[in-house]
Amino acid sequence: MNSMDQLYRYIFNQADVRGEIVQLQDSFKAIIGEHDYPLAIQHLLGELLAATSLLTATLKFEGDIAVQLQSEGVIKYIVVNGTDEQKMRGIARWQGEVLDQDFSQLFEKGILAITITPKEGERYQGVVALDKPSLAECLEAYFLQSEQLPTKVILKTRIDDNGVKAGGMLLQVLPASKHGDPQQFEHLSQLTDTISCDELLDLAAQDVLYRLYHQEEVELYAPQSVIFSCGCSKARSAVALASVEKQELLDIVSDDGFVSMHCQYCNTEYQFDAIDIEAIHSGQYSENSLPQ
Repeated sequence: MNSMDQLYRYIFNQADVRGEIVQLQDSFKAIIGEHDYPLAIQHLLGELLAATSLLTATLKFEGDIAVQLQSEGVIKYIVVNGTDEQKMRGIARWQGEVLDQDFSQLFEKGILAITITPKEGERYQGVVALDKPSLAECLEAYFLQSEQLPTKVILKTRIDDNGVKAGGMLLQVLPASKHGDPQQFEHLSQLTDTISCDELLDLAAQDVLYRLYHQEEVELYAPQSVIFSCGCSKARSAVALASVEKQELLDIVSDDGFVSMHCQYCNTEYQFDAIDIEAIHSGQYSENSLPQ
């Protein structure tokens, strides 16, 4: 794993505030690499990937989170899914030409939907309007609305001849101290706001924190790796085909030579011949019986 793909948590020993910093390279490249996305969408996917990693790190249970932007504008939706193990995948859909418009122009009548699905317990979804100048500010509004927690979010991406990088920071009042000293959070928030794109993306996390908070007492925890993980497989595709009439699938095989299933996240294609179809509908298929 590339050392860039790391998420760190930290706390301030003299303030009721916690923080996170994430720096991404390989996972960002994997999400956009197999798709011909316009540059503006690539940047948004980088921001959303960093944001989802930061939000996933706030979960106190096993489960996953989906952060989705959708609108009636040129960008129909962008979604990144993350698990408590920091396994990420993402996809975007658009219609028309995506130019270098500002955030609000790309998302006409847009909403930000955050869906949290614990392995045990009830699913929760929070929705806010995409009515702020940036994704980071929309996320801050989400936390203020859904959890009444003052939150600072920084999201940065860089795409150039040297490759792609994304990063983010999250600063938040501790839940047990919602009504603590607001000046503490405001001071730390202003310090965090001074980070530049190159500093966030190129400096080691420890150096970023020293650059911002060298006069504060900061406790940094061990990092967690962030990886791209689609989760698709031929066996999972076979499960979907089991719900389709066998003769309909065999007719496709007769016409095309195989049935094709395509993963929208990683662009992997799975092909099934007549023997596969018979095995699927007899219930005798498995990850091992179906060659990848």
